[in-house]
Amino acid sequence: MTDNKNTRIDKFLWALRIFKTRSMATDACRKGRVLINNNEVKPSHPVAKGDIVTVKKMPVIWSYRILEPLENRVSAKMVPNYLEDITPEEEKVKLDIKRAVSFGTREKGTGRPTKKERRTLDRFRGDLYR
Repeated sequence: MTDNKNTRIDKFLWALRIFKTRSMATDACRKGRVLINNNEVKPSHPVAKGDIVTVKKMPVIWSYRILEPLENRVSAKMVPNYLEDITPEEEKVKLDIKRAVSFGTREKGTGRPTKKERRTLDRFRGDLYR
């Protein structure tokens, strides 16, 4: 199950559910959003045990320590066996702030806002010219 030879970073990030699809992981690597030991990497870069992987998924910059390289996708319950989350608490707080600030959301099942509700929302957000 573990492959210590050459596990690609894009496949590793997908296998441990950091990205939903492997192509999303590949795109993140190409855009410079994935760092291994503070160096930008290509999608084909191999990972090793003990490497520090930094993933920029805004607003949070996640940091992980690789416990064991892996190529095959595993269940969410097994992820802690292969990866250690070392993200600072300050970064995780950013995610909570973003969730708390998201105003103007509607309850599920209420449908689209009416024209009057839309104008009220726009005024509240400061979008006067929409």
